[in-house]
Amino acid sequence: MPVPPGTPAAPAPAATPAPSGAPSRADLLDFVRRTAADAELVASLPLDPEGRTWVRLAGPGGSEAWLIGWPPGTGTGWHDHAESVGAFVTASGELRESALAARLPADGWKTLELADGIDRERNLPAGTGRSFGRHHVHEVLNASADAHAISVHAYHPPLPQIRRYSRTGRVLRLEHVERPEDWQ
Repeated sequence: MPVPPGTPAAPAPAATPAPSGAPSRADLLDFVRRTAADAELVASLPLDPEGRTWVRLAGPGGSEAWLIGWPPGTGTGWHDHAESVGAFVTASGELRESALAARLPADGWKTLELADGIDRERNLPAGTGRSFGRHHVHEVLNASADAHAISVHAYHPPLPQIRRYSRTGRVLRLEHVERPEDWQ
């Protein structure tokens, strides 16, 4: 997730990490829920009618966290977060997540034909969200024609890469890989 140069990490509520010191999926979900409920923080995000906006947050236990604004009709496209687990919650508006209910191979492929029945879709109105495991392939969209949405996301370990995909019917194609230097 790109961050404008010089943007400081915004404070966010603290979370209790898992005993190992690394936050679990449940810890990340708890963090994003509490952060999304911080009306002052959510209202502080500048919104742009043309494109997504974001502010990096201080996540729990060394995790990477973001507050993201979504203009009407904007989305992420198909992607995964590699070896990171994550969670996100809609703070205002509504987002839609399309996801694959199958774990894909991590490496060694460029094109896959997806089996029938693995597509999942969920609408996430304000206050709702989810956590996910490693290699979770999804896309997130603000399907509204006229209202912004805002969400909070957290990943651990901090994102080592994001793999971007294109999809035509049942065919998923790896298009490119982004590394932290591409968005920080």
